[in-house]
Amino acid sequence: MSMGRPVETGGRPIEPPPPSDRRSRISRDLLRREGAGGVAIALVSTVVVVGALWWAVVHSPNWPAVREAFFNGQEFKESFPEIAQKFVRNIEYFMVCEVFILVLALVLAVIRSLPGPVFFPVRGMSIVYTDVFRGIPTILVIYLLGFGVPALALPGFPTSSTFWALVGLVLSYSAYVSEVYRSGIESVHPSQVASARSLGLTRWQALRFVIVPQAVRRVVPPLLNDFVALQKDTALVAFVVAVPEAFKQAQIIQNTDFNFTPLVAAALLFLMITIPLTRTVDWLTHRERVRRQGGASL
Repeated sequence: MSMGRPVETGGRPIEPPPPSDRRSRISRDLLRREGAGGVAIALVSTVVVVGALWWAVVHSPNWPAVREAFFNGQEFKESFPEIAQKFVRNIEYFMVCEVFILVLALVLAVIRSLPGPVFFPVRGMSIVYTDVFRGIPTILVIYLLGFGVPALALPGFPTSSTFWALVGLVLSYSAYVSEVYRSGIESVHPSQVASARSLGLTRWQALRFVIVPQAVRRVVPPLLNDFVALQKDTALVAFVVAVPEAFKQAQIIQNTDFNFTPLVAAALLFLMITIPLTRTVDWLTHRERVRRQGGASL
């Protein structure tokens, strides 16, 4: 029997498993052998590190004063419902801004990717917009718009500081998200455009039906990362508006009771939103990686 031929049993050759199946089986075997030990080591090391940090904190000289100022149970119990009620406004800010950011950023990315010298002026304006609003800190954009535009008292323009603070969030984040979209558009292979054009689609039809759908699907995880940051940055609106949201309400209670526990309560509310979103990003990233590896093994 030669080494290069499959073994025959009962007159029927036994074909070797595909390479992808062999790799999967080897990975499962390694995980089965090392999984229990790895989990035990990870659990023990985590307990040791967390325990050491906890011991260092609770045995610090000023821990009783810090516990009373930041982790007061009675203060938390009294302030949390009121702060949670105002947190609904942060969610509303996030939902409104997200819609406009997605649309404006996609328009900027499409303009940035238009070929040909005739589109150079609009490409240049898109580049300038992106560079400016990515270069200025978001809090400064909110300050400039939230205080500056209402002070102009322009006829026909809103004078609400809240409106212009949200506009500042949209302008700032659309610059970042447009670059995410653009990376997705540029990741689509040029042969996709050539195939679409050979089927009779115009350049705009190829962009709409072929390029953009693929680009959006590829950049969903980084888009969600940006929106995790957006949810947190809705707290920046508190610096220019009189109507309180979660952070501003926590500041009001903190200034009244001279205790920082309400700020911890506000932080927990943001964590309740951002941690599930972050885990969703990880799951989507893993799913996309598995999908691409599966396609590469075919």
